Amino acid sequence: MHPFYGFQPPILSVLRVLRGGDVAEGWRFVRFAFLLIAFSVALTVEFVAQTPQRGAQPPTAPGAPPDGRGGRGGRGGRGGVQVMTLTSSAWPDGGQMPIKYSQAGEEASPPLAWSNVPEGVASFVLIVHDVDAAIGNGTDDLLHWMLWNIPATTTSLAEHVPVASQLPDGTRQISATSPGYRGPGALSSGPAHHYVFELFALDSTLDVPAVGASPPQTRAAIVAAMAGHVRGKAAYVGLFKRQP
Repeated sequence: MHPFYGFQPPILSVLRVLRGGDVAEGWRFVRFAFLLIAFSVALTVEFVAQTPQRGAQPPTAPGAPPDGRGGRGGRGGRGGVQVMTLTSSAWPDGGQMPIKYSQAGEEASPPLAWSNVPEGVASFVLIVHDVDAAIGNGTDDLLHWMLWNIPATTTSLAEHVPVASQLPDGTRQISATSPGYRGPGALSSGPAHHYVFELFALDSTLDVPAVGASPPQTRAAIVAAMAGHVRGKAAYVGLFKRQP
């Protein structure tokens, strides 16, 4: 027998009852039919609401970053490190450094300027190193200049910064051999070395003395103290090797 054999919609039963004259019984069927319809609609709406839509993002756990992407981490999940601009009027980025700024010349520190600084900066750190000169066990390179606690209002360094462990504005500095800038000095017998000037914008100052430890130890202490405080960064490269 067909499964729907003998099935009659409730409305037909209602009409038969009404034609038979039992109005009360007919209205009971009408109310039952409307209740059945309302119940069916409620179930349908609930099902649609709980069914994930195509292309919709899955729900995230409480406290998780939106879109399932992790934050930068540390210090309340602030935004990422901003790219700043570092320039020098002495040579183009990636170009040959003039002899004036080298050990073969005056060994004057070069003029530098920076822009696109993020908000909330408290100080700057400048690290200049020869990435082609490995020292120690080969995992470190030669430090040519490091300045920290450069005031947040500073946007440039003039040529020929004085040699002193601490400058009048509070800036501290060292190099591998002195409390000041050390110029490039790659030998003429080899390829030109890459001298990288890296500028960091920090949301704090660094309580690291410029004296009392070796340059590698001081550099390591500065890098460790910078962790979690970098808000912006820029880099500039100069090439140099001595003339024969």
